[in-house]
Amino acid sequence: MKLVVIFGPHAVGKMTVGQELAKITDLKLFHNHMTIDIVSDLFANIPKERGRLIELFRYEIFDAYSKSDEYGMIFTYMWALDSQDDWDYINNLESLFKSRGSEVYYVELEADYDIRIERNKTENRLLNKPTKRNIEKSEQLFRKLEDKYRLNSHEGEITKENYIKINNTSMKPVEVAQAIKERFKL
Repeated sequence: MKLVVIFGPHAVGKMTVGQELAKITDLKLFHNHMTIDIVSDLFANIPKERGRLIELFRYEIFDAYSKSDEYGMIFTYMWALDSQDDWDYINNLESLFKSRGSEVYYVELEADYDIRIERNKTENRLLNKPTKRNIEKSEQLFRKLEDKYRLNSHEGEITKENYIKINNTSMKPVEVAQAIKERFKL
């Protein structure tokens, strides 16, 4: 079993790169909005419960999948690197998969701010992420979280064994996916 965690800021291309990586490997894509969008409308006014359910659904999926005979999973995540809770979340996820003999890989994506603002409006993003379809609201959240958290690492901060950082400002998603596949021999 392999777990590939693709992380980075809003609209950097985590899901799109994950889609391309899934096409050229036997990995299955579990992008973060697959759980977010299930509960967002229903629990819009109950953020604590919304967060609890997202985490519950994710844990149950990770738990079941990590016990399976599948080749592996791609998980996308916006990791607030200045939040100890997010570090704990990632470390717990890694521990779960490694406790079952899995290999864990980390792919950090970074891209220029203006490019990401444009990517926030792409057809693929809007098709696969219902909560992003209100562009104005999505951009407000983008800017708010960009100001609140540090979403890309400092040099040498990530010391995970299987880690790569890719600036995909000028790269096509298929090129990024191919680079990941080759780097980790997936």
